[in-house]
Amino acid sequence: MVLRRFTALIEREGSQFVSLCLELDIASQGDSVEEARRKNLIEALELFFEEAGEEEIARRTTGEFYVTSVDVKDDVAPS
Repeated sequence: MVLRRFTALIEREGSQFVSLCLELDIASQGDSVEEARRKNLIEALELFFEEAGEEEIARRTTGEFYVTSVDVKDDVAPS
């Protein structure tokens, strides 16, 4: 068994939380942050590794990936 670490982005969309694995472009959702992350996204990732061929796994997991922030000028004053 290989343990791999990936980046998960979780954001609220209405009453749900959407989780996205940035490196693999795999998404899921849940009623809570924990459900979106632990139960649903991890399950989706495990299913991907069970079903994807070696070529697909290599294509998605090789290469560089960066998470950063940017500053953007916003000229709109808050109301």
